[in-house]
Amino acid sequence: MKKPSKPLVARILKITGITIGSLLLLLFLIPILFPGKIAEEVKLFANRKLNGELDFKEARLSFFNHFPSLTLTLTDFSLKGSAPYKNETLLSAKEVAFGIDISSLLFDKKVNIDKIYVSDALVNVKVNAKGEANYNVYNSEEETKSKDDSGSSLRLEKIAIENTHIVYDDKSTKILIDAHGFNYVGNGDLDKAIFDLYTEADIEDFDFTYDGEQYLKNKKVNADLITKINTNSLAFVFEQNNLKINKLPVEFKGRFDFLSNGYDMDFNIKSEDSKLNDFFTALPPHYVKWLDKSKVKGRTDLSLTLKGKYVASKNQKPDLAFNMKIRDGFINYNEAPFPASNIFLNFDTKLPSLDTEKLQVNLDSIFFNVDKDYFKAIVKSVGLSKPKINARIASKIDLAKMDQALGLQNMDLRGRLDMDIRANGVYDKKNNRIPVTNGRISLKNGFVKTSYYPNPIKNINVLASISDNQGTLRDLKINIAPASLEFEGKPIFVNAKLENFDNINYDIKAKGELDVARIYKVFSRKGKDLQGYVYADVAFKGSQNDAVKGNYKNLHNSGKMILRNIKTTSEYLPKPFVIREGTFIFNQDKMNFNDFAATYGQSDFRMNGYMQNVIDFALMDKAVLKGVFSVQSAFLNCDEFMSAAQEETKTDPNHEDKTAKQAETGVIVIPANFDLQLLAKADKVNFQDLTLEKLNGNLIINKGKLMLRNSTVDIIGSHVKTDVAYESETPNRAHFDFRINAKDFDVKRAYKEVKLFREMASAAESAEGIISLDYQVAGKLDGNMGPIYPSLVGGGTLSVKNVRMKGFKMFGAVSKSTGKEAIKNPDLSKVDIKTTIKNNIINIERFKFKVAGFRPRIEGQTSFDGKLNIKMRLGLPPLGIIGIPLKVTGTQENPKVRLGRQTEDLQETEYEEGQVPVQPATTSTTK
Repeated sequence: MKKPSKPLVARILKITGITIGSLLLLLFLIPILFPGKIAEEVKLFANRKLNGELDFKEARLSFFNHFPSLTLTLTDFSLKGSAPYKNETLLSAKEVAFGIDISSLLFDKKVNIDKIYVSDALVNVKVNAKGEANYNVYNSEEETKSKDDSGSSLRLEKIAIENTHIVYDDKSTKILIDAHGFNYVGNGDLDKAIFDLYTEADIEDFDFTYDGEQYLKNKKVNADLITKINTNSLAFVFEQNNLKINKLPVEFKGRFDFLSNGYDMDFNIKSEDSKLNDFFTALPPHYVKWLDKSKVKGRTDLSLTLKGKYVASKNQKPDLAFNMKIRDGFINYNEAPFPASNIFLNFDTKLPSLDTEKLQVNLDSIFFNVDKDYFKAIVKSVGLSKPKINARIASKIDLAKMDQALGLQNMDLRGRLDMDIRANGVYDKKNNRIPVTNGRISLKNGFVKTSYYPNPIKNINVLASISDNQGTLRDLKINIAPASLEFEGKPIFVNAKLENFDNINYDIKAKGELDVARIYKVFSRKGKDLQGYVYADVAFKGSQNDAVKGNYKNLHNSGKMILRNIKTTSEYLPKPFVIREGTFIFNQDKMNFNDFAATYGQSDFRMNGYMQNVIDFALMDKAVLKGVFSVQSAFLNCDEFMSAAQEETKTDPNHEDKTAKQAETGVIVIPANFDLQLLAKADKVNFQDLTLEKLNGNLIINKGKLMLRNSTVDIIGSHVKTDVAYESETPNRAHFDFRINAKDFDVKRAYKEVKLFREMASAAESAEGIISLDYQVAGKLDGNMGPIYPSLVGGGTLSVKNVRMKGFKMFGAVSKSTGKEAIKNPDLSKVDIKTTIKNNIINIERFKFKVAGFRPRIEGQTSFDGKLNIKMRLGLPPLGIIGIPLKVTGTQENPKVRLGRQTEDLQETEYEEGQVPVQPATTSTTK
């Protein structure tokens, strides 16, 4: 073969060298020649296309960051979200790089962005409860078309994301996703209206939480996806999507459409004929640690579907369904001598419209063997508040063998559990219906020890049966004969027989002592503040019917119970009631107690007396608790007894609803099944902004009503007699009837310290002197224990004794109109002012007084919203025989005085049940 001549080789090398050199020169020159244009065009594009605040530290143009692409790299990049999250970060990254199309830059002198690279980033997606999201930062073509006169455009072919932390927090769907180490590469012709996006992604740690419950934690995810995207309708079709959650293969198909007011979705996630071992790798981390020591075999099928529209404004929600099957399951933990074998499961649940009242659970069967023992169950239910239940649970199993086979974590179980329970029917507590039930439970030589506490609960023996052949509380029978256990050397024994829960018949014996804090630690982790001590040696035998009818000879209740630091809760009270110390002696129908000490929030109590019908009250919802006792308190904070009628709405600081109503704290709820008589004494009582001292009175609580009779109390330095009737009608409405007789109190101090006085006598802001009050008023209270003014009805007498009416605007206006300076700030003495209240109007009966030789006579009306209709006759010196007729209208803030007698009555406001409370107009500053 003829060798090429040296000149030819040299020419080829020369051309190659020049070409490579030119390319290298271009790699350096293009960033130098075009940096300003590219950076400027990208900024213009961002400002035009993005509806969010964008910021970065510096911009670099180079071929070498993502070779061979020419990229504009923005360092320390941040982008704020759209309303209502304009002040919160949507995206922050160490670097965000935009790939530039070289040909369009050189030949068309346009900047076309065809690639996006993101590294070391945080993507923080938020959606509030109304469905408003922070990611709507990209302006559509219609919004930017008229402004589009620049030479830049977005023609994406590739998106690459490295080492990114993604948070998706959607309050509207209650979904929280937290993904660390997210890596993503997406390729496709993203410039088209409809295109296929080919994706490879992996996540190092993936967490998924729904409605506060965490379902996946620290899972590794790998994905190979093909997604069809329609940018015109914002629709996504997931055509071929193969995922791996740790080792579990998952197939994901579906559709997701963005609507103007929500989403339309059709997701189908399944894993068919997978290994049971691979399923456990997808569970939370402690299962993975357990799996390392376990031998797991068997096959499983999983299916999850979510289909339908989610539109928060119309309360439309999709249907959720989950199905799981296990076949030929086998688990052997740490080479236990007997494995759990023949594990079989058919589980299916549906939640139409994500409505828990439509929840359907179908545990068609669960079964497993441990040696020759077995456990099996079939449980089916429909609904939640009134579920229809069909269940059968049976077992004959050695708990120690089961514990070893399954490797139950943090717990050591022993004992023989034999169980056979059948139930079929509807559970409806309101209508006293329960499923037809028959069953028995036998636990022999039980033993429970956990890693949370060094000592076990041992010698647990329970023999119990339950039967109800009619599905009614009347037919229900529960027999515990006996139940016993031992904890830290102290035995506890219970024997109980209960029948007819419509009219309870009971025979109960209990003896033992228990440290609640210690036994709680057996089952709980540290950090929980639960304490208490219980000692009991009691025997109860009788019926509710005998207790109600007073047939005490048929009751056989006796024994003693000691409680210390026991925390109890009630549906009527927002805070726990803590029994600090109490010794209770049972004798027939009575439970006597001496020096019973308790606390509730800041309030303290010490009680002596007795209660009746305690056993029935503890066992029956409708039983009435009776009692007669004395109560003493050093401090009583009534505000803490208000029920939580309506939780305060949590508003997003970036999207505050300024028209939202003030949240109601709720009224004080009086239980309907109390019949109590109390002699009450309290050194100090706080009610809203009012402080009472030396309270003494007879308190009666009966059928949801509270009556305080013949009570005395010191208020603002005055000794006051009061009678009070109070009834809570709903958690945010109450009725009251209040009578007060207060002698010689300081009007200035009353205005300053008593809110109700300020609102009902708002003109007394600058008055000084001594007055007395004999008044009765009844009406409704709102959810903040404030009066609903149109509902108030009452009347009484305000006796004025040496009062200087300083700063009253009505008297000032009369003084100005008549030219009589002495009327401006009159001094009153021994004047009785009688008034009545109805329909938001205070009617003032005619009264007269003397001031500087003048003899004014006043009568008329004023309203709680500050309007005036006052008739006045100004009697002239010396005897007042000749007088000037005046009429005062307008408002307390701006009274208008004219000559004349004819006036129009103020418009009344009748109260209608459920109406929005009418508040007085600027009464706190009215004069």
